[in-house]
Amino acid sequence: MSETRVLLVDDQALVREGMAMVLGQEPGLRIVGEAGDGRAGVRLARLHQPDVVLMDVRMPVLDGIEATREIVEHCPGSRVLILTTFDLDEYALAGLRAGASGFLLKDARSAELVDAVRTVAAGEAVASPRITRRLLDHYRSGPPPASSDPPLPVALTAREHEVLVAIGRGLSNAEIAAELFLSESTVKTHVGRVLAKLGARDRVHAVIWAHRHDLV
Repeated sequence: MSETRVLLVDDQALVREGMAMVLGQEPGLRIVGEAGDGRAGVRLARLHQPDVVLMDVRMPVLDGIEATREIVEHCPGSRVLILTTFDLDEYALAGLRAGASGFLLKDARSAELVDAVRTVAAGEAVASPRITRRLLDHYRSGPPPASSDPPLPVALTAREHEVLVAIGRGLSNAEIAAELFLSESTVKTHVGRVLAKLGARDRVHAVIWAHRHDLV
């Protein structure tokens, strides 16, 4: 198993210690640094180039959204997983715009934290179900899709369309594989092609795209 290097950024020392304790005992995960504010987090990210950054939202000096934006810009190999106590649309939307690859509420169980880190490190996006639900509700109740959204791409094959709908329903690759009677590797290939054709940065954006175009 290849090693996944993790950076912890949270202004609460007890929260960092708890995450370090949980993640540090997992095989293949290594904590490379801890920071108590966003500016220090950016500095350590540029120094260590971690695979995953666990980022708090509200912090002194520099908040988690701006810190995420800087890390995405200067550390292309690092993916940010935002940890928040607030399951509010504004934070999720701002995090997405800043380039975050996922969201997890701080009350998540230890196993959920570990799974989220591994998922983000593998190049996929994750989101707390509560945050995803509020995010999608925002799009449903908000203004019509922006003109920059492309029409439904005719380039999608029938199978890719099925995969996109499944992504929009929030299914994981394993769940899609079981539902469509495919191998997980085949599903992963289809997901990659769907994201490329949509111009979606990650899975979360594909979920939003599917709902904006009434596929789900």
